Amino acid sequence: NYMQADLVGLSFCCQPHQAAYLPLAHDYPDAPKQLDKAAVLQKLKPLLEDETIDKIGQNLKYDVHVLQRAGITIKGICHDTMLQSYIYNSVASRHNMDALAEKYLGKKTVKFEDIAGKGKKQKTFNQIELDVATEYAAEDADITLQLHQYFWHELKQQKKLQKLYQEVEIPLLSVLQNMEQNGVLVDKAILKQQEESLTRQLDELEKKAHELAGEAFNLSSPKQLQQIFFEKLNLPVIKKTPKGAPSTAEDVLETLALDYPLPKVILEYRTLNKLLTTYVRKLPKEINPQSGRIHTSYQQAVAATGRLSSTDPNLQNIPIKTEQGRKVRLAFVAPDDAVILAADYSQIELRIMAHLSQDPSLINAFQNNLDIHRATAAEVFGVALDQVSREQRRSAKAINFGLIYGMSAFGLAKQLGTGRAEAQNYIDQYFARYPGVKDYMEKMRSLAKEQGFVETLMGRRLYLPEINARNAMRRQYAERTAINAPMQGTAADIIKKAMVMIYPQIKNYADEIKMIMQVHDELVFEVKKDCLQHWQDKIIKQMENAMTLSVPLLVEAGSGKNWQEAH
Repeated sequence: NYMQADLVGLSFCCQPHQAAYLPLAHDYPDAPKQLDKAAVLQKLKPLLEDETIDKIGQNLKYDVHVLQRAGITIKGICHDTMLQSYIYNSVASRHNMDALAEKYLGKKTVKFEDIAGKGKKQKTFNQIELDVATEYAAEDADITLQLHQYFWHELKQQKKLQKLYQEVEIPLLSVLQNMEQNGVLVDKAILKQQEESLTRQLDELEKKAHELAGEAFNLSSPKQLQQIFFEKLNLPVIKKTPKGAPSTAEDVLETLALDYPLPKVILEYRTLNKLLTTYVRKLPKEINPQSGRIHTSYQQAVAATGRLSSTDPNLQNIPIKTEQGRKVRLAFVAPDDAVILAADYSQIELRIMAHLSQDPSLINAFQNNLDIHRATAAEVFGVALDQVSREQRRSAKAINFGLIYGMSAFGLAKQLGTGRAEAQNYIDQYFARYPGVKDYMEKMRSLAKEQGFVETLMGRRLYLPEINARNAMRRQYAERTAINAPMQGTAADIIKKAMVMIYPQIKNYADEIKMIMQVHDELVFEVKKDCLQHWQDKIIKQMENAMTLSVPLLVEAGSGKNWQEAH
């Protein structure tokens, strides 16, 4: 945890195969005397804070946090080998140092578990003997420099990737580090009320399930569910587990819930239980005792498409489609003199689709600021814009988003609750009205098969090793990814670019505005009430100008005393 980790030592390397370790706080019994930590940091401070001296590291964002807590603000961040690897090929391997050393340098490195052990008995680094620690830490610095030399040579051959790395990913590292440091304020009392309410609802659902089953059973036990569903109630078996037992997985329950009451209750129970255990009970435990805030970790090199993800806690997955899920956002609050400002790209992937496909009808709809789902409904159902019913708009929305993700007629039928033939008819109508979209999809499929990767508008590559796989399911999945990745990846590039543009403008005004969260297509800020309008206008403008497309990028912003109110 970067908010708790203490500095034990530093390792350096200025040329391959020559590295040094500077121990500061090894305190095992009989540990040799080490240099005074405060004196060493005072000597290193001018070097580490000198912008003209380039710094290279592996996952530097973490080091920046730890050194910041020790009173040093690293400047001159030049390269991060984790990000170089991620930009070079996001799916070739994991992006940790051990995996990279093995894949790209052919070297087996000393792993932390090798020297510290595993599990509960794992030692912390201050308990590791100096000769062992030196071997481990110096190797880290040496391997980092060697990896940098390998990746930098490769990236310089690919100008678009080099530009993306230098202009987006490297500056973003500092933006994310600042955002993590800011943290987000969470109200424990609100979560406590939600916990009590959810516990009551779960008790009621459990009683209801027992009544429907005619006996008491454990709702979380797949084995007991199988027995009740398929032996006692004789529900149809939709699919089986690898071991041949009838499945009670989420998708099976969704199908059964259309016709039977008990699976519907179980689904509801699972949804609320997940909310309770993953967020409502867990978030208060994540509050840092010093800052009184939650500090998530933004992962810059995990999602293959370029999207950011977050862990401990995962803020990206708070469910917002249900009313209960949305209530969790009520607990994310602003201090008394401030408000939460949320700025969200509107239908960004559809806009990117319009740009990539250059379909005239789609471009026209966005350029004239039409309600895109209503416009699609008018096209597909052959009715005038003002005659589109709510049901038709809902269907059109499912079609618009479904096709972006390469949804089949079967998947669309399931979502709309219609027959497969009817869903196929909708898809055919859609492609007849938006032929540019169909051409784009075909082009992406064949391009991916030919070159093995697709690209975003900024040149981020997503390699698709399974695109020519013999296994039809794997191949089809790769084809769907080939269609979607340029859109999802471009959306990720756009919001990252916006963050990199906004940060230099706000960093000297931390008493007025702080960037506190990034969730999918949304940026969240904490802003002083008396300068809200000024910053809101500025942020919308920057976000809308992050990239120029054939259609306008539209940003919707709202504010309130909590995150939910800001929507």
